[in-house]
Amino acid sequence: MNIHFVGIDPETDEDGCPTVWVDADTEDLLIQSYQADEETMTTCDALSPARAPIPPGETVVRIPKRMIPIIRKACDELDPGVR
Repeated sequence: MNIHFVGIDPETDEDGCPTVWVDADTEDLLIQSYQADEETMTTCDALSPARAPIPPGETVVRIPKRMIPIIRKACDELDPGVR
């Protein structure tokens, strides 16, 4: 695996630390963040275009707005036109 660190929540408190990595082999983003609460999960299920529940093995994660620059940086690393 060719995974590398991109960034961590700039307001991390060392307990909860949303983090972003890039898998250079698959060009996937790997994101650690807060699991959405039950109300959010239910709402996302209801708004699903396929009207299907979130399947086993998948979840909804909440990424703090302050991490948008880190997500952009990770996307830019995977976009050959930006490198």
